[in-house]
Amino acid sequence: MIHEIHRVISFEKLAPFTLRVQFADGATQAIDFLPILKGELYGPLQNPTVFDQVRIDPEVHTLVWPNGADFDPAILHNWPQSISSLKALAEQWVSEDHDRTGT
Repeated sequence: MIHEIHRVISFEKLAPFTLRVQFADGATQAIDFLPILKGELYGPLQNPTVFDQVRIDPEVHTLVWPNGADFDPAILHNWPQSISSLKALAEQWVSEDHDRTGT
């Protein structure tokens, strides 16, 4: 199995929780992150102030947040193909948080 190597080179905010991400190969993706901002790691990004602290990590060339949240650049590059499975994972994160806290 070959894992694609992609590098995020820039991004711009299009709307709350939505970024246009540009990659070194010239591809761009407009990504609405809100549907997957759930669970312990990504849930805090539902706060617009926290979400807007996004940066590009200069070593791994992907989007990162101060709380440690990040995404594989290949997932970002192939967002339309990835979103369904990511939404399913996000629902699992919610269930796991609920099981852990009992709320």
